[in-house]
Amino acid sequence: MDYATSALLFLLTCTVTYFSTSLYARTRNSNYKLPPGPSFFTIMSNVVDFYNKPQQTLAKFAKFYGPVMLINLCTETTVIISSSDMAKEILHTHDSLFSDRSVPHNTTTHNHNNFSLVFLPFSPLWQHLRKICHNNLFSTKTLDASQELRRMKLKDLLNDMHKSSLTGEAVDIGRAAFKACINFLSYTFVSQDFVESLDDEYKDIVSTLLKAVGTPNISDHFPVLKIFDPQGIKKHTTNYVSKVFYALDIIIDKRTKLRESEDYISNNDMLDTLLDISKQDIQKMDKKQIKHLLLDLLVAGTDTTAYGLERAMSELVRNPEIMSKAKKELEEIIGLGNPVEESDIDRLPYLQAVVKESLRLHPPAPLLLPRKARVDVEISGYIIPKGAQVLINEWAIGRTDIWEDAHLFSPERFIGSEIDVKGRHFKLTPFGSGRRICPGSPLAVRMLHLMLGSLINSFDWKLENNMEFKDMDLDKSLRAIPVVLNKVY
Repeated sequence: MDYATSALLFLLTCTVTYFSTSLYARTRNSNYKLPPGPSFFTIMSNVVDFYNKPQQTLAKFAKFYGPVMLINLCTETTVIISSSDMAKEILHTHDSLFSDRSVPHNTTTHNHNNFSLVFLPFSPLWQHLRKICHNNLFSTKTLDASQELRRMKLKDLLNDMHKSSLTGEAVDIGRAAFKACINFLSYTFVSQDFVESLDDEYKDIVSTLLKAVGTPNISDHFPVLKIFDPQGIKKHTTNYVSKVFYALDIIIDKRTKLRESEDYISNNDMLDTLLDISKQDIQKMDKKQIKHLLLDLLVAGTDTTAYGLERAMSELVRNPEIMSKAKKELEEIIGLGNPVEESDIDRLPYLQAVVKESLRLHPPAPLLLPRKARVDVEISGYIIPKGAQVLINEWAIGRTDIWEDAHLFSPERFIGSEIDVKGRHFKLTPFGSGRRICPGSPLAVRMLHLMLGSLINSFDWKLENNMEFKDMDLDKSLRAIPVVLNKVY
């Protein structure tokens, strides 16, 4: 279904439910003070902007209605949070009361929502999976043990850039970043390229699945349409998830057979870790749960990390002085042309500042994954009703007046600052915070620094077709030509 048809159907369904929604709002207890927000007709007059750039449209409304804003979108009540203080209320002060998730219709395919760490409600199963991620999969010890796998994939990325530098061919940074992230993650998870041994028809399953997951779904806002799946999103998602599970079945079965050998040597990857847990107690981690968990980690980690890398590269190419400062630090600390090691990251404060500043202006998830109110909760004098979904507009928070010259790309603002991306500082929470913080953020942060630092320390970068830096459009994918500084091995 094309955009025009989707937008028209969206408008129609909202119109049909307007009167029932209005009646519901009018019959609420008069003492039940809901947050302010735009009217139905205001929302409808901005429906195209909502569809294309929801975070920007919501930020515009927040300037008028305030940092706690109610959106009655068809049958769904949504509260938008647009300030760091109010984000702290949701993510920290009342974290336990907003620890559930809204479940998108397409995530119900293969009953994924009943196994998914991302979409499970706060429950013993969710706590169990969370503990495995924290203690076994993404602990410092585990990531240190698997860094050789990522070092191999970094070498492949740099060699690809080196080939382009020899021909003077421009690189689509977004596409290159996406490919690199899939390889980084698949080697960290299962010690092989995820689609390496599959037929050509499977080569794009991950990117296609991500597109399906990220498409706004009318059925999420109008439950009666779920049975019809008017955009075909669940149908497509089911098809792509089936292919991912097929690939994972092959990988898991092959690994299980190899592990039966007495002389088997562990790969130090996440699959071995999960199979070790399964061997100890299959009730805690069986094959089905392993597949669903790996699906979550692959989908959540690939697109967000790739987007973060592309945006950081775009800002550096557009700001040559900042690029020079980052290059100078890398040359002084690790030597010109050398790839960055994960152990180098702590010694590179300016590179860290570049990554933070890029995540501030270009959060990979502009609207953090929605939380769901478990009970009625009072925030800033307003009641957020039970069952309402709550969205943190991270994009808007990064552009509020709590930041000096908020629209400028200035890594210097983080030099000497204690602000990090670990969910402790609510001015900057690109990976969320509290119980629902992204469990894979320690790996994502390593990958961002590793790839970004290595790309700018091994190559100079120039725009194709002699484009001027000032003419760059950050809404478009960056295309740049790598110029080799040193031989890449």
